[in-house]
Amino acid sequence: MIRRLMPVWEWFYRYYFRVRTSGWEHMPRQGQVLLVGSHNGGLATPDLPMFLVDWIRRFGTERQVYGLTHAKVWKAFPGIADLAERVGAVPFHPRQAMAVLRQGHSLLVYPGGGEDAFRPHRERQHILLNGRTGFIRLALWHELPVIPLISWGSHDTLFVLEDCTAQARRLHELGMPWLLGIDPEVFPLYLGLPWGLAFGPLPNLPLPAPIHTRVCAPVVFERTGYAASRDKSYVQACYAQVVAHMQAELDRLVVECGGLG
Repeated sequence: MIRRLMPVWEWFYRYYFRVRTSGWEHMPRQGQVLLVGSHNGGLATPDLPMFLVDWIRRFGTERQVYGLTHAKVWKAFPGIADLAERVGAVPFHPRQAMAVLRQGHSLLVYPGGGEDAFRPHRERQHILLNGRTGFIRLALWHELPVIPLISWGSHDTLFVLEDCTAQARRLHELGMPWLLGIDPEVFPLYLGLPWGLAFGPLPNLPLPAPIHTRVCAPVVFERTGYAASRDKSYVQACYAQVVAHMQAELDRLVVECGGLG
């Protein structure tokens, strides 16, 4: 399936998003890695498949990487979930993550989830991982460095105007059913294709916008192992280290790409 999709992804890479990429010297040429990203652009998250294009160009399909995906996708959008599963998506669950790592494959995690992908356009220059530390515990337990992935530009493929989750929850309490019958973690108001002005975490068609992806230098932790992964204060310190590293890299990338204009 990946080989069949690559010509399509390549076209979008070259002509639709005009992708630039950097930092691949930080990616080990072989072996297992834990990739941790921040993404943009709603459910389409175009920076994710554009990263995969670069991965496959360099490592082919033999070096497998699996991405943890919110389990609600399987319930809300089964067709999309089926396609995603065929190119490496697995439900976001600790057992799934550990199974991937035990088999010696690489793992890609976006801890910020829907709040990150749908964060308002005005927050596009901020790393948002929502305080979720599960990836830190995985990295410590399996003694893996964290390789962060960031991008700039895909926030312009979907203009999120506001996060209306609190308002939507109040309306639900008054009797309004949830969109698609699922309690979402984020309920955005946005401008984008194909809906125009829309509410809710609906699938979207990304607008054409230049995207720059970057692989950051690995974050190596001082202590690793099972005991370190169960030390809550140490896990929090490692989480803060990763977020600070990603934010500093994103700040540099924003400047390189011409700022917030």
